[in-house]
Amino acid sequence: MNFPENVKYSSDHEWVRVEGNEAYVGITDFAQDELGEIVYVDVTCEGETLSQGEVFGSIEAVKTVSDLMMPVTGEVLEVNARLEDAPELVNREPFGEGWIIRVALTETTELDQLMNADAYRKFTGK
Repeated sequence: MNFPENVKYSSDHEWVRVEGNEAYVGITDFAQDELGEIVYVDVTCEGETLSQGEVFGSIEAVKTVSDLMMPVTGEVLEVNARLEDAPELVNREPFGEGWIIRVALTETTELDQLMNADAYRKFTGK
């Protein structure tokens, strides 16, 4: 199980990697492992500003569909187009090429509410 130190984690199992005033968002290694083989990522909110805790899409695995929750408030600048043809990137590289959205942060103080790697590891029991 991978718990990178350079990201923040939500209790909904999304991660946030901040780069300046923008951030990349995806699901954690724990989440992709629990879901199993990812077959489809459905995100249609590009250009919208969403609040922390709002649903920004869904992710479909062979046996289940799960909502994707915004870990921070921001405008969705980009959806990872590579996931359309290769949703398995979320399984293979959840913290790399398997990122799901890129957002412009509007409430950076919300980052303080997220967990660091140690706290998330304890949260998951791994």
